[in-house]
Parts: sequence; C-alpha cells; structure tokens
Amino acid sequence: METSLANLNIQSTVKLNSDVRMPILGLGVYQSPPGRVTRNAVNLALRVGYRHVDTARIYGNEADVGEAVRESGVPRGDLFIATKLWNSDQGYDSTLRACEASLKRLGLDYLDLYLVHFPVPDVRKESWRAMETLLKKGRCRAIGVSNFTIRHLEELIEESHVIPSVNQVELHPFLYQKELLKYCQDRGIQVEAYSPLARGERLQDPRIASLATKYSKSPAQLMIRWGIEHGLVVIPKSTREERIRENSQVFDFDISDDDMRSLDSLDEDLRLNWDPTNIT
Repeated sequence: METSLANLNIQSTVKLNSDVRMPILGLGVYQSPPGRVTRNAVNLALRVGYRHVDTARIYGNEADVGEAVRESGVPRGDLFIATKLWNSDQGYDSTLRACEASLKRLGLDYLDLYLVHFPVPDVRKESWRAMETLLKKGRCRAIGVSNFTIRHLEELIEESHVIPSVNQVELHPFLYQKELLKYCQDRGIQVEAYSPLARGERLQDPRIASLATKYSKSPAQLMIRWGIEHGLVVIPKSTREERIRENSQVFDFDISDDDMRSLDSLDEDLRLNWDPTNIT
C-alpha cells in the first residue's frame, strides 16, 4: 500500500506489478440492473469519492457504467475502470474482439484493468496470450484474472510472459483464502475481493455484530475494513445510496490484531459464488 493503514482514504491506491495504481476501494456492479439503476449507483459513488468501478461483459451494464462515467465529469485519468472477459468469449481472436466490444459499450479508449473472468479449461492459455497482446497495444493498462486457484496461477505463470496484476476472488471472513492470499502476495499479484460482504448472508452473525458494535461501525463496514487490513482491494456492490455511502466510511478506524485474528477464525469455506477448486 502507498500509505500506512492509518492514513488510508477512499482514494488511496495500491501499486500493481505493472506500475499502475489501483484504488483499494471500488464499486462492484454485479447484479445491478442495466439502465437507470446502474447509472445512478455509479454516479452517486463517483460523487461520494469512489474512483474505481468494476463491471463485466456478462453483467450487461457496461454501457451504463460508461454513461455514468461521462456524466460525472470526473477526468478519465482519475478513474479506474475494470471489466472482464466472459467464458464464451475466451480464445485468442475472440478475446481481442471481446475487449474491443467492451470498450465500445463503455465508450472508452482503454481499460485500466481487464480480467479473465474464469479459468475455462482448454482455452484460458490462448485467452491469456491475447490479454498480453491487448496490454502491449495499450488497450488495457493492466491485465489479470478472476476465480483462479493457486494451481491455475502456477500454470499461467509458467507458460506466459506477463504475471497477472490482479486475481479477483470471493473473499470475506467466512471464506478467508489464506493460502491463496499468501501465494499471490509472495508473487506480487494483488488480490481483489468480490462479495466482501458474503452477499449479506452473514451480516447478522452475532460475532460480526458484536465486533461492529465495539467499533461503532456496521457489520458491513467491519467486513470491508477486515479486507483492507489484509491488503486487499475491496469492491462491495450496492445500488442503494445509504449503502454506497456506508461502504465508503471505513477509513476512520483500525481493527486490533486480536480482533483481526477473531475475524480470521470465522472461516468456514463459505462459497456463495463459483467454486473453481475442481476446474482442471
């Protein structure tokens, strides 16, 4: 991280292995309905101070993210826009086409980050080769992967020229992928947590609620801060104004070492999204 944990704020960044700076907090738009709902959420987030928006081709809302970005008036250079290569678009030529199609929907000249959405067997190596081409051509400032396990990363690193800048995975106190996190950190791969709030499934957990009360914070704020203190980039999703604001108000407290260990111990391998563990 560029600053100590004590001095972080909503626009603090981490430096990726490609020398690109990535804001540690972003707005996720997974399951945000295309149209006004997504546009309003992105607009509000940018007004609140977010500078990082994470979308994907399969979400169906890239065009709305792009429109909101243009409406916001925030200079393009101040923003970090990420999208993802969908499974059915994988392969060398189709990856190149998919990136251009995403750029067109977003109305952008380049992406700050382009991710392979899932380690699809047989085609992911060719997809990554295309990602390297896109990076070289300047269509993306950084490239990475999503839902990759240690085994998938080892294969990719062994057979490619560019180490991923980011691995975006489901990660929260109830799915604390400690070995994967250490593997990535040891190799300069930034881990990004999607579903950092466990899709709301555990916000009522008494252990979370008790610690949240101790810090005069909401359970969601506690879980986001846990991720930040583990060095993660965190992208909570919401379309509600009060939640978008609440999720950004995580920079005025620190979780003690003992309480971090307590939160770490909540791990129960709770996967609420894809499980790539057995993907060959």
